[in-house]
Amino acid sequence: MIKIRVFRAIDDIESCQKYLEGHVRVLKIFGITMITSANIEWFYDPNTYVIIAESEDGVKVYGGARIQIANSTFPLPIETAVEEFDSSIHELVNRLAENGGTGELCGLWNSREVAGYGLGSIYLGRVGVAIAKFLNLNSLFALCAPSTVKNCMQVGFKVETSLGNEGLFYYPKEDLLATAVILKDVVQLSSADPFERECIFDLRLNPRQTTIQDSAKGEMKIEFDLVIPHK
Repeated sequence: MIKIRVFRAIDDIESCQKYLEGHVRVLKIFGITMITSANIEWFYDPNTYVIIAESEDGVKVYGGARIQIANSTFPLPIETAVEEFDSSIHELVNRLAENGGTGELCGLWNSREVAGYGLGSIYLGRVGVAIAKFLNLNSLFALCAPSTVKNCMQVGFKVETSLGNEGLFYYPKEDLLATAVILKDVVQLSSADPFERECIFDLRLNPRQTTIQDSAKGEMKIEFDLVIPHK
């Protein structure tokens, strides 16, 4: 069984470290050694929330993601990543922050051990969008690898064509392409795939639940605990 839970970064530094170590291992597999979402500043940001997928006993970490809420102290990872290529990212973030609050779903990864079960490609994305409402955000950014753009669009994101080259950037290195996307309708998810929308709404209504999920590699039991401590 895999347990997916959410916590504020500053409330569980030990779990932040486990999450980061797993993320860095995955990045190194793809030859990526420098990426803005893999620093440790966010450990001490009271506006960063971590989604972690772990074993039932909490010993193994199978994947995770973060939501960082835009604030004046810590720039969003997407701002640091693309500002050299398009400085208008700062104006866009500031405008959306003032218009009901914005943040970024970032640092999403899963280990090879659970590859093929849809943990990173499906479930962590759903959880990120689900809890964005709990964090009182109206919008949400993400910077996607080519393989994850479709999944992001299914949960309601759209390519932000005002940035870069119609939303495209070479990042985190010159031979890799990233796409800037924004979910501008966190609450209603009007652009989401109907099935994904239903799944996300169910997680919001029932933030603590255990389900059996089918995948290409067989069944996977997931225990969700999306009630954020100290929120």
